[in-house]
Amino acid sequence: MSKVTMLRRSAGAVQEVLQGQRERALAAFLPQGFSTASLSSVASSQNVATESSASAGTAAAASVGTSEEGVVGSLKQRFLWRVVKSSLLIAATGAVGGAAYVTYSYDVDSVEQKLSALKSSISKLTFDESNLLDKLRSTVYATTLGAAVSVADFYVETRKNLEDQIRGIAAPSSSKLLPDLLPQERGAFTVVLDLNETLVYSDWKRDRGWRTFKRPGVEAFLEQLAQYYELVVYTDQLNFYVDPILEKLDQKGCIRYRLSRDATQYINGKHLRDLEKLNRDPTHVIYLSGHAKDTTLQPENALPIKPWKLEPDDTVLLDMLPFLEFVARQRPADIRPVLASYDGLDIPTEFRERTKELQRKLAERKQTNRLWRGRQ
Repeated sequence: MSKVTMLRRSAGAVQEVLQGQRERALAAFLPQGFSTASLSSVASSQNVATESSASAGTAAAASVGTSEEGVVGSLKQRFLWRVVKSSLLIAATGAVGGAAYVTYSYDVDSVEQKLSALKSSISKLTFDESNLLDKLRSTVYATTLGAAVSVADFYVETRKNLEDQIRGIAAPSSSKLLPDLLPQERGAFTVVLDLNETLVYSDWKRDRGWRTFKRPGVEAFLEQLAQYYELVVYTDQLNFYVDPILEKLDQKGCIRYRLSRDATQYINGKHLRDLEKLNRDPTHVIYLSGHAKDTTLQPENALPIKPWKLEPDDTVLLDMLPFLEFVARQRPADIRPVLASYDGLDIPTEFRERTKELQRKLAERKQTNRLWRGRQ
């Protein structure tokens, strides 16, 4: 027998002896009726439980790995959704900003011209269809431009509709704001009067609220002018504000017509007076206001006066009477050149100077005629 075989048998015998000693030692601690065979079954069950625990641990680890993958996927989806929302927000902001810039910088006709030119340039585009990459580029480019043109068409159509609606609100309520003149009044002059800071001044204070004050001399001014002119009040205030004021201000009925905000033309945030819609000859219309040049579409008919802001010693209205009475008597064919000759000047003062100069020339002419007659 070889030495290797002898060593193996010796080792096996030692293992059997040790195993027997373990079983006897454990049997001393086991209850009666619990054999070593039961011990073997317990050992095997422990091995099974160990294997089951290992399997459960493996399954738990697998489930943890799966949940981690789910969390990562959820985070990726949230990130992508945020990117999409941010992109949409940026695109919408850019579209709104672009539309606002175009609306501010160009009228709808200019936009339509530029859009027509863009459509024409798109129709003239040519690409090399034999090259697959060039064909793909041309498809993407044409699709993008087509979408942009569709958006632009929608913008133009929407803007037209909005401007039509706004124009209907902003334009005067009628193309003829006043009725026709009577036959015997043909050729008469019309003085259009502003209200605020021209005839009255409205002031607000905390202790008393709103109050409206009459300009010094306004009643005498109206009464005197009514003898020569058709008087019309044309203001940017609302009816419920205008009517009570004029009922107290004009108790003698010197003002023939009242025009309020609904008769104005709303342009760039201002309610402007459109004198062409008065149904009067523009050569015979005078617009008198403390802000005449800035509140009418026909500044050539404007007769500016100093705005009144509660100055107690104001005499502007009464100072204007000589000039207006002179115009009414002389009846110039067109009042607009006359008003232009006073542009930028203090009209009452300039009128007095011109009157003096005219009287001086008439006196010289009269004196010359007398000398000429004396010589004859």
